[in-house]
Amino acid sequence: MTEKKRKIPKRIAQTVLNSLKGGVVPRIGLPYITVGRKAEIEALLHDVDIISEGGASFRFVVGRYGSGKSFLLQAIRNYVMDKNFVVIDGDLSPERRLQGTKGQGLATYRELIQNLATKTRPEGGALPLILDRWINSIQAEVAQETGFSQENGKFTEAVDKKIYEVIGNLNELVHGFDFAKLLKMYYEAYVSGDNETRAKVIKWFRGEYSRKTEAKNELGVNIIISDDDWYEYIKLFAMFFRQAGYAGLMVMVDELVNIYKIPNSISRQYNYEKMLTMYNDALQGKAKYLGIIMGATPQAIEDRRRGVYSYEALRSRLANGKFSKEGATDMYAPVINLEPLNAEEMLVLTEKLAQMHATLYDYESTITDEDLATFIKIEYGRVGADTNITPREVIRDFIELLDITLQHPDQKIGDLLNSDEFSYTKSEAVSDEKGDDYTEFTI
Repeated sequence: MTEKKRKIPKRIAQTVLNSLKGGVVPRIGLPYITVGRKAEIEALLHDVDIISEGGASFRFVVGRYGSGKSFLLQAIRNYVMDKNFVVIDGDLSPERRLQGTKGQGLATYRELIQNLATKTRPEGGALPLILDRWINSIQAEVAQETGFSQENGKFTEAVDKKIYEVIGNLNELVHGFDFAKLLKMYYEAYVSGDNETRAKVIKWFRGEYSRKTEAKNELGVNIIISDDDWYEYIKLFAMFFRQAGYAGLMVMVDELVNIYKIPNSISRQYNYEKMLTMYNDALQGKAKYLGIIMGATPQAIEDRRRGVYSYEALRSRLANGKFSKEGATDMYAPVINLEPLNAEEMLVLTEKLAQMHATLYDYESTITDEDLATFIKIEYGRVGADTNITPREVIRDFIELLDITLQHPDQKIGDLLNSDEFSYTKSEAVSDEKGDDYTEFTI
């Protein structure tokens, strides 16, 4: 471990280690701990180039709990924001679905818009910033082209013309007229300093009006974003963001398993119909500058009774072809199945975590390459570990090991690993316990 390491800020190290030990993915610091997933990342980044040129994409990232789905989504999220994309992301839940009769679809839309992020506002809530930046950039562009000052009446006319050109391009899309009307209203309120109207327009864009009469009274529009049409506004935002100077819009939806868990079969089918609409729009060219990535477990996708494949129109589009097999999968297919990280990749990851831990707590790391190798050997030594062990399990074990040896200096890592008391996090997929119904025998 004599290789020179990048200096990691303690704030980032604290966030990363706490998140990983708690079993969740950190929003920051991912480049310090990213290992493997080269093929998956390259495939998704290929989509990014297509989107920025006016195309669209739709992908499923499929893996078991703890296999790295959310980690991969976060890594792509950070990358595309650096490439001047707008990103909206959110998790589905019992209250948030793609489609629902009690506001579940709209709840998903609200979650996505609330988490709307850019490179300069990665924590979310970036919609007002984007709108203001759009207006400011057009004003600056007009000033540079014409040389007019902002007090000049011709300057205002020139800005109005450019603003309305952008807005006019949206009129042809579904709900584009009303969307454009709200953008125009925001621009006029911005110029006049009417912050109250600006706030009301933002409220409308966020889907927070529950009744048409309320929107009509406050804004003069007789339409609101609803369960049925929220996805149409996502497509409108993608087009608008491109007009506003961004590369495109990336939508990331995780925890698709919550659709699988819907007890009512008709409700599940409605959600899969919405999914099919989104998939078809992306692949048929109906959507532009839009990428959609959904994270799911294998069961949520492949189960023929409740999963995505229970909807025949989706199954026939998404199922693997005849030539895909383990070790030779098509990464350009709509479904990307995450392969388990191998022992070598996990060894690299544990080394990175050990260095990060030492940086955070200001001590000289004494863990040796032999200790790391022993740890990985023990973790991967259980039955079925090659295919069923997940990074989450290994990472939590390793961080706990580092914490214990730091707090109890008399405890040596090598002694702990070789002791009978050492036990690893139990996998949900593989059990090493022997049940009463089974017995050992020798042939």
